[in-house]
Amino acid sequence: MASGNDAARVVITGVGVVSPIGIGHEPFWQSLEANRGGIGELDLPSSTPLPSRLIAPVTGFNPLEFLPSRKLLKVMSRDIQLGVAASRLAVDDAGLDRGEQDPDRVGVSFGTGRISSLPEDLVASAELIGDGLDPDTDGTVDWTRWGEGSLGRIAPMWLLKRLPNMPACHVSIGLDARGPNNTITSRETSGLLALAEGVRVIERGVADCMVVGATGSLVQPVDLVKLNLVRTLSQNHDNPSGSCRPFDVDRDGTVLGEGAAAFTIERLEFARRRGAAIYAEILGCGAGCDGNRDGGGDGLVNAITAALDDAGIEPGELGHLNAGANGSPEGDSVEARAIQQVLGPAVDSVPVTALAGFFGHSDAGGGAMELAGCLLSLRHRLVPATHGFDSPDPGCQLDIVSGTPRPISSPLGLSCNRTEFGQSAAVVVRAS
Repeated sequence: MASGNDAARVVITGVGVVSPIGIGHEPFWQSLEANRGGIGELDLPSSTPLPSRLIAPVTGFNPLEFLPSRKLLKVMSRDIQLGVAASRLAVDDAGLDRGEQDPDRVGVSFGTGRISSLPEDLVASAELIGDGLDPDTDGTVDWTRWGEGSLGRIAPMWLLKRLPNMPACHVSIGLDARGPNNTITSRETSGLLALAEGVRVIERGVADCMVVGATGSLVQPVDLVKLNLVRTLSQNHDNPSGSCRPFDVDRDGTVLGEGAAAFTIERLEFARRRGAAIYAEILGCGAGCDGNRDGGGDGLVNAITAALDDAGIEPGELGHLNAGANGSPEGDSVEARAIQQVLGPAVDSVPVTALAGFFGHSDAGGGAMELAGCLLSLRHRLVPATHGFDSPDPGCQLDIVSGTPRPISSPLGLSCNRTEFGQSAAVVVRAS
């Protein structure tokens, strides 16, 4: 991707963030700089049998500030609302007004994760199935009532709130973006993979501008119950704010959260022609996969190596690396070993930070928010501390930024993510 040809160069001109530590990139950065996290504890009775009650919700968010009509809320889940808001902020930040560009040459590539149904969406239907049952049937459900009338109690547009392609659809409709449009569903790596696809679209000459990003919300009751059963979640209720501890020797699991981040990316020539301010140039993108759930991080090694090769730089040239570690006892170790392998002799000179300690794990939205943090770090020439990190893990031999932010010595940054199934992605950017 590294090239002196302006027609092939892609830059980032807008950043939009809706997160547990701030709505908008300025409040978001202020929290990162101040080492102020957004994790708290649900107010539940002590008898509630959930091992973890820790969550990182977005507070103070009013979707109507970003939507043209209240009616749209009927077809937007929380995930969609967050993604649309982040994209609106990114477009406004880029100064890209609707109508000033050819809509056929503006596209959208957006990542999303699981969009859960809420109990209230189906309660009326469930009640009808149970009405009039013999009290001696021990709660047996009469499923014949489903087709007779229960199905009709589900809102006709219920499914539109749950389809994973809806964030990309709503973003494109709001922008009148008629160019390429796609959705990436690859959990934490979705945001970086969506950006990579947007870059390739622009490089092919199909679009001048793409809005890319990812969104996710895991703080609904259904998610909290389900993921308490299948994931290792932190139970550090004595210190909610510092409960998510990436790379820390005492980490005991991640924390469920929500959030979204979006980016306006443009062909350099197009951005210069309209006088846009530039955050950074995208130098390289890479992806990989371990091939199986028990992989040792080979996919992340391949992703980071590919991104560095695409950028045409050596590991030691990086000013910092933004890791996707989210406090998972095993996952963080795998990621640390992969990063160590790629950095090689430069492992002691490249500062590493992991931002999940600020806002937990929000599926697809997490990787996008971390990329926003990487870009803002380059803009402000500071690497945020790894919130929640106190005691180094001997198995994570990295130069982890802790305590206070650290000045950046190079305008080059790398952001990477890996899912528990080994899907991996990395992006290299250079501050303008």
